[in-house]
Amino acid sequence: MAQNKNEELGKRASENILGPNPVIGAPTRDIISTARQVMRQTVKQPVHSLRHIGKLSVAVTKVMIGRSEITPSADDKRFLDPTWSQNPLYRRYMQSYLAWRTELNEWITSSNLPEQDVSRAKFVISLLTEAMAPTNTALNPAAVKRFFETGGKSILDGLTHMAQDIANNGGMPSQVNMNAFEVGKNLAVTKGSVVFRNEVLELIQYKPLTEEVYERPVLVVPPQINKFYVFDLSPEKSLARYLTANHMQTFVISWRNPTKAQREWGLSTYIEALKEAIDIVLEITGSKDLSMLGACSGGITTASLLGHYAALKEKKVHAFTLLVSVLDTGIKTQVALFADERSIEAARRMSYQNGVLEGRDMAKVFAWMRPNDLIWNYWVNNYLLGNEPPVFDILFWNNDTTRLPAALHGEFLEMFKTNPLTRAKALEVCGTPIDLKQVKADFFCIAGLNDHITPWDACYKSAQLLGGKCEFVLSSSGHIQSILNPPGNPKSRFFTNTHMPEDPKQWLETATKQADSWWAYWRDWLHARGGKIKPAPAALGNADYAPMEAAPGTYVHER
Repeated sequence: MAQNKNEELGKRASENILGPNPVIGAPTRDIISTARQVMRQTVKQPVHSLRHIGKLSVAVTKVMIGRSEITPSADDKRFLDPTWSQNPLYRRYMQSYLAWRTELNEWITSSNLPEQDVSRAKFVISLLTEAMAPTNTALNPAAVKRFFETGGKSILDGLTHMAQDIANNGGMPSQVNMNAFEVGKNLAVTKGSVVFRNEVLELIQYKPLTEEVYERPVLVVPPQINKFYVFDLSPEKSLARYLTANHMQTFVISWRNPTKAQREWGLSTYIEALKEAIDIVLEITGSKDLSMLGACSGGITTASLLGHYAALKEKKVHAFTLLVSVLDTGIKTQVALFADERSIEAARRMSYQNGVLEGRDMAKVFAWMRPNDLIWNYWVNNYLLGNEPPVFDILFWNNDTTRLPAALHGEFLEMFKTNPLTRAKALEVCGTPIDLKQVKADFFCIAGLNDHITPWDACYKSAQLLGGKCEFVLSSSGHIQSILNPPGNPKSRFFTNTHMPEDPKQWLETATKQADSWWAYWRDWLHARGGKIKPAPAALGNADYAPMEAAPGTYVHER
């Protein structure tokens, strides 16, 4: 039972982690400023405030006399313990809380604040109301039961976990047992070797698992803000292993974890390093061109590289895939709720002062964007129940963060601010202006229906910026789960459509729902563009680029 609860806790968190997103988050200064604005609003609209206080009083009165029908929403898993509905005192406690939270949100929604300020205020109110949830207190019936079941040991265990998190995790509840995994031992174990290394990246070639392969290789470009092995977790979740088992010559980039010494690395730095890796992949495989996959910010890097190649009229990329990548930042999300001129400049200034953007600091900020699933669930599990953090590979990867050099972070912020990829020649990399309409290669675009980080309609709009033929596929899952979507999951679904109308909603209305994972559908798309079948190479690398360290290489271990 405890193992099932831990698995559920990990899965819920994995659906809400923000993953590799070097954007703004929610600066503390702006949260405090918005909280003050919320307080001032009670004075600015006294009649409006009194009206909602009256409505709350009526709702609470109904709760107290047992006539309230308030219940948690279907997706609110905090009150699943039957005590919340069966015990009269607990039921009133829960209903009073839900009534208060609902009325606060209705009060600010119907205020006369501008739309952007209402959105920010609702976010700040959610921080307050979720922190004060009855489930987060020692009165949580699950915590009370656990106390008696363990003879009080759960309290001692919880206090021990809290002390460890204060000392080692910046005071945040641990999302995962970091001692349960080791990269290269029980994660990232697909057979392969590093065949090339420069100061920016390692190039990993994986050993084919079939006797024959397609002549055109695939090169995977991960985001720069997390480590590459999201594509090679456990064998059943490994996209790298899936490709090698399906006749594809597979290469993956492992980015170096930069320090202050690499503060001047910018987008052109990464693209020049990537160009060198592409030339080596082509030399090793003997192919004249290759297929690429770029994920998240790696998708931005890939698209920029392709725009650069188009400007040079070089045709080294035959086809490519964009995975949960947004090139058009015009569609705003909760992640960018506080992304105004001042916040962007403050974020840029801080990274330049430090030399890097620390991934762990950004992860803490982003955890507060989904506090119930990424903070308070663990508060209850680790501290109130005294349980160990769950053992979950996706969360281990998410907590194994890297840094971004200040220059690259600054460029990403500028791109977020000015949206240059939507305009021809507004962005320049490696000395060439970029026009994505000149990128004519076929491409496959994956988005997640429930993705709150790179919303699917933003991915759809981004796909329309490119000049090639697009196969747009919409997965039924969220951000990270759209990547880790191996065949065999009975709950997996994806949508396809042979047409690409301008309106994404129209696309979805006429799309066809498909069962299982998109991986097999994408494999067939790759095979159709893979060229001829030939015998698999007997050894990795070649005479000029002999295998070095075994996969996952050395850069992945850098702290």
